[in-house]
Amino acid sequence: MTKTTSPRHQIVIVGGGTAGTSVAASLRRRQPALDIAVIEPSESHYYQPAFTLVGGGTMSLDETARPQQETLPEGISWIQQAVAAFDPKSNCLTLDDGRSLAYDILVVAAGIQLNWDQIEGLTEALGHNGVCSNYSPDYAPYTWECLRHFRGGNAIFTQPAPPLKCAGAPQKIAYLAADHARRNGVLSDSTFHLYSGAGALFSVPDFVPYLEEVAQRYGIGIHLSHHLLSVDGNQRIARFQNTDPAGNQDEIEQPFDLLHVTPPQTAPDFIRSSPLATSEGWVDVHRNTTQHNHYPNVFALGDASSLPTSKTAAAVRKQAPVTVTNILAHLAGRELAASYDGYTSCPLITAYGKVILAEFIYDGVVTPTLPLNPFKESRFYWWVKTTALPAFYWRGMLRGYEPDIVHKPRPSKASASA
Repeated sequence: MTKTTSPRHQIVIVGGGTAGTSVAASLRRRQPALDIAVIEPSESHYYQPAFTLVGGGTMSLDETARPQQETLPEGISWIQQAVAAFDPKSNCLTLDDGRSLAYDILVVAAGIQLNWDQIEGLTEALGHNGVCSNYSPDYAPYTWECLRHFRGGNAIFTQPAPPLKCAGAPQKIAYLAADHARRNGVLSDSTFHLYSGAGALFSVPDFVPYLEEVAQRYGIGIHLSHHLLSVDGNQRIARFQNTDPAGNQDEIEQPFDLLHVTPPQTAPDFIRSSPLATSEGWVDVHRNTTQHNHYPNVFALGDASSLPTSKTAAAVRKQAPVTVTNILAHLAGRELAASYDGYTSCPLITAYGKVILAEFIYDGVVTPTLPLNPFKESRFYWWVKTTALPAFYWRGMLRGYEPDIVHKPRPSKASASA
């Protein structure tokens, strides 16, 4: 593996995270002679789905990280830079250091941008006075410190309006924190609240009643359409804007002893300002083929794409094989036959040792992989979340292995009483 730049590569992949690395590895496995470059500035690769486990104290941060060079496939060129701009009409892009790089095929897998600064006072407050977040490796270990030392009081968990990556994560840590407080005998001395900028507890309605039951079990108050405006870490006060169904707005202040914040999120700025983007800022691709709607030699997947599904690693697991198959078809001049159906999943941790595995495709259709009740809390899925999925990620997904089990649509929750 080299860290050099050549003026042109057959395939250029922007992003060395889950999506970019999976595509690079799969391409290399299927056609080893391909000339592939991955543009990624980071030195470390993190298994981000485990940040909730770090914050919950069941996994160390070191277990979620690998050196970037070890995770990228052999035989590709690693360009350790960031992208400044795209010029898809000329089939080239510009790196942060001013160099230009041309391509035959461009794959954009640059992830999502966390906008901590959009919340007044948050950057200064993080990591102190009970203000934590599992959305960064810099702060996830502090979440566990906050949970370990929580002796009762007011615990607040926030979620911005969508889109965001792993939209279930803000409530996962709320359930873990409440369960930890219960196990330590301080739940009755505490108040737990989830303030969400969304209009529903979860994007797939079939799962909402079951998650509401979990929240009620812990006494967690659910406050929808509440946007976090500011954090005063020294005074331990969070300020929210509430929008009622009629569109009226007011502001409230809430004191806290523990505050877990999920930051607002957008597509990266260099994508939002590019010709590749939709009006909302995401790379404009076909929802089934992942091919750009205007530039046929451009593909995108993962969090940076406009694919109308939840932004999770599980979604990437299904998107990557489709993208690779269609890239190879495009190179060969064939029709793009592979189709992505919107599959994603979210292992919703509801307690230490229990998970509801939400699996669904486009239009919120529930599609379990295994013949188990998808709405029931399961110890088996806890093992899947904590053991099976991390192992598959490092040893399978990032190495281009693509085993699959077919997910099948099931009737709505009314017939899921088994």
